[in-house]
Amino acid sequence: MKSLRVLAISGLMMAMSGVASAQNSPQLTALLAKMDAASKTFRSAQADFKWENYQRVVHDTSTQTGTIYFQRDGAATDMGAAIKDPGAKLIEYKGGLLKVYDPGPDQLTVIHAGNNQAEYESFLTLGFGGSGSDLEKTWNITDQGAETIDGVQTEKLGLVAKDPAAQKNFKSVTIWVDPARAISLKQLFVTPSNDTRTSYFTNVRLNGSIDKGKYAIKTTKKTQVVNH
Repeated sequence: MKSLRVLAISGLMMAMSGVASAQNSPQLTALLAKMDAASKTFRSAQADFKWENYQRVVHDTSTQTGTIYFQRDGAATDMGAAIKDPGAKLIEYKGGLLKVYDPGPDQLTVIHAGNNQAEYESFLTLGFGGSGSDLEKTWNITDQGAETIDGVQTEKLGLVAKDPAAQKNFKSVTIWVDPARAISLKQLFVTPSNDTRTSYFTNVRLNGSIDKGKYAIKTTKKTQVVNH
């Protein structure tokens, strides 16, 4: 269950010491204002991704690659991902439903966000299109300085959820955000058991048309559906 939630959020890990509020940092206040401005023009984003998943107990790291999109639909954000390697899988989040389709066993897993919908969507907008104001409402933020990723100067932000319930899933998150585009090029999530997921986003395309056909989940009467 936890791994499926991580798949959804996107883009969606590193323990932090000390939490500073935005009011105490003029630099962070200016950064969040840039994200507010960029968020107003955000409609969609597409990117290639690499997810590195580390399990601390067995000291094992696995990698997944594929493509992903985020699209704003009113106040909500929809997401779709196509994992290419290893093993094809499709992931969709829309309207409070997270769907993960594995064509190998022809199985569709459906997770109903329910009362956790706001939490799910806060993680989705964390990296793509979220405003600085929304970020500040949901997270305690530590500005950890500038860092260049793929030639882009990003700001490294350490985040701890203000909601104690969210901390049960992730004790901390670090994002490397390009404030001019309101997108993150790297994300690091840490679970309470110190498992981690690091997400890298490359070839990011903003506000273009999205071919949703390659993300479409197609089932038949034989598909096994598992609801959570």
